[in-house]
Amino acid sequence: MNDSFFEYLHRLELMAFFSGYPLIYILVFFIAGNQPSQSKLKGKLFSLLPYSYALVGTLYLGWQLRNLYPVYSMENIKQVLQPAYLTGWGLLTMLCWIPAVAKKPMLSLLHSIVFFYFLVRDIFTQLRAHAIDENMVRNDMNLYTVSLLLNVGCLIIITLIYFLFIRFKGSKNFTGA
Repeated sequence: MNDSFFEYLHRLELMAFFSGYPLIYILVFFIAGNQPSQSKLKGKLFSLLPYSYALVGTLYLGWQLRNLYPVYSMENIKQVLQPAYLTGWGLLTMLCWIPAVAKKPMLSLLHSIVFFYFLVRDIFTQLRAHAIDENMVRNDMNLYTVSLLLNVGCLIIITLIYFLFIRFKGSKNFTGA
């Protein structure tokens, strides 16, 4: 098989993880806004976005480690993680776990634009082609839907963890003493 085919499959994996984040970011920005509000949820949701993106990156790392199992040799790593620059770019999402990076949600948006570009490029390539490959467009849209659901799910999980942490931190009687 051609190496470009495996690169294409790897790019599809990256799109499935990261391409839906820009839409989630924009929706949360317009719904919750960057301004303080009366609601705790609306006020905190925007600042939790980078952490949810970091969770997506952590899940991507887990997916890659699962793909490498049981052979963790350099040859296997080079074969599975092609193209390496996109894999490295995808793993950079875990920098959003660092609070100093997470304070700037725009960085996570700029990071995810790279993966959204591949989706847009595939669609415009098909629109310019004389014979539109409906399967390719359908596949890209399915991956985009998966990415949206994954990013929404991660945002919900991070939000729940945050509010549970705040609730238990607020109660002064952890041990009942």
